Amino acid sequence: MAVRDAVLALLTMGPAYGFALHGGLAERTGGRRTVNVGQTYATIERLTKQRLVEPAGTTDDGLPLHRLTEAGRLAAEAWLAGADAAGADPWDETVDRVLVAASLPGVDAASVVDAEARRWRERRDLARGQAADSGPVADGEPAAAAGTEPTRSTPATAPGAAAMAGLARLAASADLARAEGALAWLADAGPIVEHGGLAFEPNATRPRRGRRPGRAATPLVEAPAVEGAATPAQASADA
Repeated sequence: MAVRDAVLALLTMGPAYGFALHGGLAERTGGRRTVNVGQTYATIERLTKQRLVEPAGTTDDGLPLHRLTEAGRLAAEAWLAGADAAGADPWDETVDRVLVAASLPGVDAASVVDAEARRWRERRDLARGQAADSGPVADGEPAAAAGTEPTRSTPATAPGAAAMAGLARLAASADLARAEGALAWLADAGPIVEHGGLAFEPNATRPRRGRRPGRAATPLVEAPAVEGAATPAQASADA
């Protein structure tokens, strides 16, 4: 899951402050995704610079609120409609998109499941074709039998031709197995999502610590120091 897309999706419910968005990333993926708190705030800041998010005042107790711009709303809708983040893993995008969509009030999560299933059927059919095209060849058999054309630099009897064809077939079979697994999960998820009951309103719990206007920055949460954890400067205020 790209944090950027998930934050935008959460903001479709209305303005929110940073810590609520941070907690929502874990809550609305069933605990599957946990993000470094500093990464959440950095994402909000970046989205603001990209004019996908803008300030929306503060809460009664002074927490800065953020809301979607029109461009941000379009980007959120595009992700929910199936636009994967650049370089993202399709399986992770599918699972996170279904979970987030199912948790958001007013979103037709059943349609999201149907659209994901359609895309995975296309991937399955493509993988089947690739597996067939790279069918097994005997050692020393012309590479053309594996669906490739001999060239001057790659003779028909090039060493390793059979091995390369076998590897291509093995890779295609892995893609096929994942597509079939994704379709099986979506088939199970469909009735659960369609039945409903998974959507909930944003958590109204306020952070116990945080920066208020006119106060010095303090860490938003206290946590033991671990390798890779956000520094106090990263995790200070609601960005």
